[in-house]
Amino acid sequence: QVQLVESGGGLVQAGGSLRLSCAASGSIFSFNAMGWYRQAPGKQRELVARIISGGSTIYADSVKGRFTISRDNAKNTVYLQMNSLKPEDTAVYYCNARPGFGTYWGQGTQVTVSS
Repeated sequence: QVQLVESGGGLVQAGGSLRLSCAASGSIFSFNAMGWYRQAPGKQRELVARIISGGSTIYADSVKGRFTISRDNAKNTVYLQMNSLKPEDTAVYYCNARPGFGTYWGQGTQVTVSS
């Protein structure tokens, strides 16, 4: 069982920045992958960014060049640095962990970008 706790969401003006954090209850060093997804009202949940065990990263085209995913293995925490935010980035952001024995989700954190 893995527990994930997100933090760092909030309200920001367009062009601003936020950093989301996801603290995991297990050692993320051994996890196959961790990532961030988002779900806007009326839309399906979509992948935003993922970091795999070797350190490689994947980004949705819509956030490339603006968002950066990173991890701190010592703190068992994954981050999502979001810069140049746009109103269309408004969504609930969910942390996802794939430790190799299932898939786990956090409770979500709201990000609202005003125009």
